[in-house]
Amino acid sequence: MSAVAVFWSALLVLVYTYVGYPLAIWLLARLRSRPVARAPQHPMVAIVIVAHNEAHRLQSKLQSCLAQDYPAQRLRIVVASDGSTDGTQELIESMGDPRITLLAFPQRRGKAACLNDAVAACREDVIVFNDARQPLNREAVRCLVENLADASVGAASGELVFVDEEFSPFAQGVDAYWRYEKFIRQQEARFGSVVGVTGALYALRRECFRPIPPETILDDVLIPMQAAMQGRRVVFESRAQAYDRPSQSPQQERLRKVRTLAGNFQLLAMRPELLLPWCNPLFLQFVSHKVLRLAAPFLMALLLLANLALLGSGAFYVLAFALQLGFYALPLIGRKWERAGRSRAVRLAGAFLLLNGYVLLGLREFLVNKNAHLWRSKSAAPGSTPAASTAKGKQ
Repeated sequence: MSAVAVFWSALLVLVYTYVGYPLAIWLLARLRSRPVARAPQHPMVAIVIVAHNEAHRLQSKLQSCLAQDYPAQRLRIVVASDGSTDGTQELIESMGDPRITLLAFPQRRGKAACLNDAVAACREDVIVFNDARQPLNREAVRCLVENLADASVGAASGELVFVDEEFSPFAQGVDAYWRYEKFIRQQEARFGSVVGVTGALYALRRECFRPIPPETILDDVLIPMQAAMQGRRVVFESRAQAYDRPSQSPQQERLRKVRTLAGNFQLLAMRPELLLPWCNPLFLQFVSHKVLRLAAPFLMALLLLANLALLGSGAFYVLAFALQLGFYALPLIGRKWERAGRSRAVRLAGAFLLLNGYVLLGLREFLVNKNAHLWRSKSAAPGSTPAASTAKGKQ
């Protein structure tokens, strides 16, 4: 393939991935919108939380679950302790609430194995999956369950809302990227189904659950995709919210994002049928939203190398090369000059390049770390869970 063909192919795929697909799914959502037939209902619900040494913040999380605007007699909380050694069992016993069930597993096996066992121990009609860290708004369970009144819906994702008193420049870039991501998810849901859900908060019909391999990293993609492959919709519910703080530094974001990206590579290796349009009803969304982003850093490298080979082919390629170098230099400029680092262009460029760099680290993590499914949480001091009243960037 000639350098010209490589240049234009890489450029067009990159533009489609980050601009073309969001616009296309927005247009499809406008032309072929599928409203969800929401209705008030109160089925039996089990909130499932998997925790490993999260006692320092689990109590505030459980309190937000117990405070849900949902009939107390129809709500149960199941905490699966994944080999915790920090007093999780004693904490739950001290709370003395019969609505909380503890499944204490003595050995650490990872979240996926605990989810399989926790769901098997549930007889409720609806399972609401949660992470141990993020508190919920009071309407979360009720709003998620309303979507399941529509018989075509198998799962409903809540919204992750970043909160903090003050965002660092890096956190502002992460927040802007998350807003972009939520826009895409909202349009996918309006058109039909979301690819993946917010792992911190989503509801699933228990009948749609299928056990997942214990080494699974991205349970919040595989579980809803299995529901979609049963012919059910996966929708987005912005009224159901979980609150978290954005990563304030590249080091914090790296821990979270590298694991997520390793999970995407693992998912392709574990379920290759997702790449077959006759097997995957969400083939267009899956490839456009997930797969092409994994290819993006390689396409960026091809684009730069092809452009370098074409520098003698005219002023256009010289200008294109200069623009690429300038874009890659923006984060360096932001580090050297603090005032420049506060500009929106520098923040977004820095977040974009870091996130694409994490793809390479995610690939390495998938290839070399066989225990990537064992989550290493962000360090957090007791009582550091954000409160909903500090919501910033809430949509």
